[in-house]
Amino acid sequence: MSEEMYDLTIIGGGPVGMFAAFYAGLQELSTQLIESLPAVGGQVTTLYPEKEILDVAGYAGITGQQLVDQLSGQMREFPITVKTGETVANVSGTLGDFTITTSAGVTHSKTVLITTGNGAFTPRKLAVENAEQFEQKNLWYFVPQMTHFKGHDVMVAGGGDAAIDIALMLEPVAKHVYLMHRRNEFRALPYSVSRLAASSVEQVTPYLAQNLTAAEGDRITVDLKEMKTDNHRLITLDDMVVNFGFISDHSVFEDWDLQFEQNRQQVAVDSSMQTSVSGVYAAGDTASYDGKVALIATGFGEAATAVHAAAFAADPHHRGPVHSTSVHLNK
Repeated sequence: MSEEMYDLTIIGGGPVGMFAAFYAGLQELSTQLIESLPAVGGQVTTLYPEKEILDVAGYAGITGQQLVDQLSGQMREFPITVKTGETVANVSGTLGDFTITTSAGVTHSKTVLITTGNGAFTPRKLAVENAEQFEQKNLWYFVPQMTHFKGHDVMVAGGGDAAIDIALMLEPVAKHVYLMHRRNEFRALPYSVSRLAASSVEQVTPYLAQNLTAAEGDRITVDLKEMKTDNHRLITLDDMVVNFGFISDHSVFEDWDLQFEQNRQQVAVDSSMQTSVSGVYAAGDTASYDGKVALIATGFGEAATAVHAAAFAADPHHRGPVHSTSVHLNK
């Protein structure tokens, strides 16, 4: 069983964790990145590989998979140890010698950076009694390849940015797209709402799905009830994509002396992104502080701040951050 010592261990291999690993390479820190999923990319790869991301500087639009591919290329410039399909079971110890116990063994690390986003996640299911029998046939919580929906009648259920984005992505592919939400107003960026209004996506509001039944030709019929009335509407579809958000699990960190926020999903950090445990940092959706804006772009900046602080915590004589313009990567 290997018990190697790293300067920095990054727990969570989504975009923020990947950029943190790259920046740790610029700082010449020996680094391991641990991701529980079979590949890096986190929710972006698992849930929205074809979703267009608009908040990454320098890109008018980039798909989730393209972003992950670019970040993977950055990481390959340095000898980062990437461990996928490996679950962190426990972290113990103190600054300078944390013991990282995973499903594959034990390593040691001077510092730790948590970039697990919303943690282990499961989708919030459609609250319809017989929904399970249609999952992976007509009912989807994770969007498969866009080509699956070609020529289909599709309903997206949800009221946030992700639901609108999925509906707009489907518009040029599907035969017809409905967007169903239980409220009249969507909880999304004004830009997204404006794009929706200008699209051919049919908004079905304020409705809630009450029942699903099998229909001819491997289709389904959705029974929708209008909120605060007894009115019903039946719509027959090829597919229904549900985006009600996800239930997160940070139980792996419950035994740590971390200061969680009231929702138990985020960890409080200071201006250096350090948590209440010396030597343990957090960045991305995991981290919480006053004025936080939950964007991937924000997470990238937080990652750099955290790595910079971790470098000095691991070695007080660390020479400090380098400007990327002074670094010449081997090509």
